[in-house]
Amino acid sequence: MRTTFIRGTALTLALFGATALAGLPASPAHAADASLDETSAVQQGFTPVPDFSGLVKHVAPAVVSVDVHLKLSQTSDDQADNGGGQGQPGLPPGFPQIPGFPGFPFAFGTPQQPQAVEAKGSGFLIDQNGTIVTNNHVVKDARTVTVTLSDGNTYPAKILGTDAKTDLAVLKINAGHPLPYVDLGPSSSVQPGEWVVAMGNPFGLDGTVTAGIVSALGRDIGDGPYDKFIQIDAPINEGNSGGPLFDQKGEVIGVNTAILSPSGGSVGIGFAIPSDMIKRVVTQLISNGKVVRGYLGVAAQQISPQMAQALGLPSDNPAKDGALVAAVSPGSPAEKAGLKPGDVITSVNGQAVTSPGDLASDIANVDPNHKADIVYLRNGKQNTVSISVTTMPANPDAGFQQNGSGNSGAAQQQGALGLTLAPLTPDARNQLNLPDSANGAVITAVKPNSLADQAGLQPGDLLVGVGATNVNTPDDAVAAIAAARKSGSGALALRIIRQGQALFVGIGLSNNGGNSGN
Repeated sequence: MRTTFIRGTALTLALFGATALAGLPASPAHAADASLDETSAVQQGFTPVPDFSGLVKHVAPAVVSVDVHLKLSQTSDDQADNGGGQGQPGLPPGFPQIPGFPGFPFAFGTPQQPQAVEAKGSGFLIDQNGTIVTNNHVVKDARTVTVTLSDGNTYPAKILGTDAKTDLAVLKINAGHPLPYVDLGPSSSVQPGEWVVAMGNPFGLDGTVTAGIVSALGRDIGDGPYDKFIQIDAPINEGNSGGPLFDQKGEVIGVNTAILSPSGGSVGIGFAIPSDMIKRVVTQLISNGKVVRGYLGVAAQQISPQMAQALGLPSDNPAKDGALVAAVSPGSPAEKAGLKPGDVITSVNGQAVTSPGDLASDIANVDPNHKADIVYLRNGKQNTVSISVTTMPANPDAGFQQNGSGNSGAAQQQGALGLTLAPLTPDARNQLNLPDSANGAVITAVKPNSLADQAGLQPGDLLVGVGATNVNTPDDAVAAIAAARKSGSGALALRIIRQGQALFVGIGLSNNGGNSGN
């Protein structure tokens, strides 16, 4: 934690300023003309800031402190830090570095024991039987979990289930009597600008209350595949994790989970998991101890302006116009239904899809073996298909492979784009860690400042398609690129595999079509 110190001179000036102000009249200045009394005018038209004391009094008994105990084995790396970077590893601070000296645990014959580690977080009761919601990262790898209620009573807690993908966990305590609890409200009605109250135990300070407003909705911070955080400016800090975020009705609309901070302390940007997501996840964790999600079998990405141009899509706001299918897993529900790379999914069960995150959440919320009505664009034409989703596998990304036939073809240069392509040899397949079924043309070089370089293509990328056309060899790639350029769209959509991830890369073409090929 970074500490900010005030220099002596600045502190003196601050004290002097306070002393001078202390000598002024305590009452505000008034104008001789009553009509110019601005203080009075402000007071008459002033709407007071909401008083949350009544709300806090009613909901505070349901907010709990979560104490987690785990034991970590001490490694040599751990021992190297014991001296704070000074002296012999393993020795107390201040001991000199002695060449050949083996260190404290060995020299004195008293090996260090694994240290007991304690972590603190927050949570809240959602029923009178002792069911508690908190964050997965609060209880992850816990050896024991203890919950302390607002009245000071402490109980051992059992972990009913956790879900790392949404960072939620459910605990259970047995108090022997009914406990106060709070309700999960609808996060779908939350609006930016409304007042909210966050409660929890920042830095171990039990029962801390902070207030602020909702800053934004649907925020994706790259924390997980289903990020749709409520962004708030209510101060939350370390230890607030798992605590409730209340609306003015006293209903929980989120779980405080993360902050954006360069220093580790609150700078007024916090994130909460929305309650609508919590309801579905918590219900499954209580019933089954795990979350079962629907699976379609596509990898999707956002649509760039270049991609929209290359695929003939609306370009007013391409980043919000759907989810571009970058790859389809063999044997998946999507493949069986006929979805292909290059399709743009715009709706699932009547809900608009504006981003890959929307698609992931919408499909995950479909119960396995139930239908998902999907609207998608292909070649500028709208299509609808009903797909029976399956259960999401343990490793849903493992199935994204590109099937084809043959690896033949000499190295080719695409001078117009700045690419050098080579066949996918067995050695290259091993170096790129690709499955045996993968085929395509390996990008071995990218000319600096070329169109390909500007688009972000890299040596080691595997080119597997141009638009909807599959590529198995460098010859295929050259032919497909040439055909796409003749279409006159002004952009190319290249499908690649990079570090096991399927991606579309859009390349905007220059007016003269670039340099001639070599």
